[in-house]
Formats: sequence, C-alpha cells, structure tokens
Amino acid sequence: MMNEKDFLQRLKREITHHLPGEVAHAKMAPINRPLSSFALQHAAEIRESAVAVVLYEEDNLIKCILTQRPDYEGKHGGQVSFPGGKKEPEDLDLEVTARRECFEEIGIPTEQGELIGKLTEVFIPVSSFLVQPYVYFHSEKPQLERNLREVAEILHFPLYDLLEEHRVMTMDIPQGNGSVYKNVPYFHLVDKKVWGATALILNELKEVLKQLA
Repeated sequence: MMNEKDFLQRLKREITHHLPGEVAHAKMAPINRPLSSFALQHAAEIRESAVAVVLYEEDNLIKCILTQRPDYEGKHGGQVSFPGGKKEPEDLDLEVTARRECFEEIGIPTEQGELIGKLTEVFIPVSSFLVQPYVYFHSEKPQLERNLREVAEILHFPLYDLLEEHRVMTMDIPQGNGSVYKNVPYFHLVDKKVWGATALILNELKEVLKQLA
C-alpha cells in the first residue's frame, strides 16, 4: 500500500473532486430501491442525520470502523452501520452531528480525527433519514468506549477488503408483513452481512479506492 501521506492526499482529492455518487449507490441497492435524489422528491418528511466513516492505520493497513446495533423492535435493529444519528437542534451543522454521535456511540473525542471530506448523502425512505457521511482519518487506532445501550459490537476491517469482489453477495430478507426482499446485495465483512444504507456508502468508498489503486 502507498504511504500514509500519499494515501491521504489522493483520498482527499478523489473525495473532493471525483465522487462517483449515486451511480455507486445503485450497485448495492435492493431491486426497485429508488435513487436518493428521486426518493427525496416524494418524501413527506426528511430527518437530517450524519455518520462518521472512521479510518485509521494499524500494522501498515488502513482499517475502518463499523458498529452493530443491538437487536430491538424497529426498522434498523441488529444491523451493521457507521456511528451516527440524527441532527440535534444544538448541532451547528451535520459535521458536528457526526463527531458528536461518534463520541456518544464509540467514545472518540469530538476533536480527534482529521476530516477528509464528505461522501454522497443517502436517503432512507423507510425511516425518512437523509444521511450525510463524513470520512475521518486517525494516524493510529483510536481509543474506543462502546455505548452499551446503542452498540452491541464495534467492528474493524481492512479498508481494501472492499476491493475483493467475492465479498459482494446477495440474500433474501423476510419482512414483518410476510413479504420478502429478494436478492438484496450486501458486503460480507468481519463475518457480518453489511447491507442497506451502510452498503451504499461503502460502495461509493470502494469506487473511490479503485481510483487510488
């Protein structure tokens, strides 16, 4: 892998000037899931939110942090996601939201982590969240403290695993009303099935990494 300085410079350049956007999202979206830009036109409610894509270097590898939510009765229970959540009235902007949520969920102080840039926002129709991803970099593994109520497990994976095509699979997901989402794409990472908005965000990051290779 290229050295850290070159990696960060090129990553910033690609994220700032050459984001693939919703074209990348579409590759990991369930069948019939509308693009965010289209779904937003028909949304009755929009709830602003942000997530933190936390990258760090360890053992000469760039790694990424994900979290697994606890199982609960709700639309996103048990899913793998990035640290994040809805914008609160006291948040000056969505970047503040991303840092605050990252601190609340996995204990990274809000002043830590170099902001690399923003990825393309994702709208989640089922919960009306409009999610803005922010990418951060730490030169070493950050000290983490799991929020026991909000996070069941903190997960770490080598970022370049995203480029291994065998990690992209599909599955059927039963719904509460008896219907089934068929052939839903997901990333198989750290023995977890990562799908939904998180997979869309990861696939855009994957397309960015291809430009760095």
